[in-house]
Amino acid sequence: MPNELPPALPSNRSFGCLFTLVFALVGAWMAWRRAGAYPWWLGASAATLLVTLIWPGLLTPFNRAWMKLAELLHRIVSPLVLGILFYVVVTPIGLLKRLSGWDPMRSRFDAQAKSYWIERQPPGPPSDSLKNQF
Repeated sequence: MPNELPPALPSNRSFGCLFTLVFALVGAWMAWRRAGAYPWWLGASAATLLVTLIWPGLLTPFNRAWMKLAELLHRIVSPLVLGILFYVVVTPIGLLKRLSGWDPMRSRFDAQAKSYWIERQPPGPPSDSLKNQF
């Protein structure tokens, strides 16, 4: 829809805290694996935390860029995943049920049937008990 408002950005503080945590986790993982670049990641984490606490407005362009990337990924990944799910899971199940003759709604045409109405057993509540439902 062309008149939709863009979604609101998360706060710069929450964005900064998220990336502080991500950089710290990557740095910790690299330090645990004894990779040589862990000081850079931990330094990036400290710098991001400092900017987040002192001057969060500086993170606005990065926050916008991150959300644009998220929107792009959403437009690509969601239809792709849903399409794969439909054609790999739902379609084969439907074909197997159709081949086995399963008809839960009893929608096949029957020329001898007077009506397709299914009598309820046991019968439901009396019709006069449903006058004021709301």
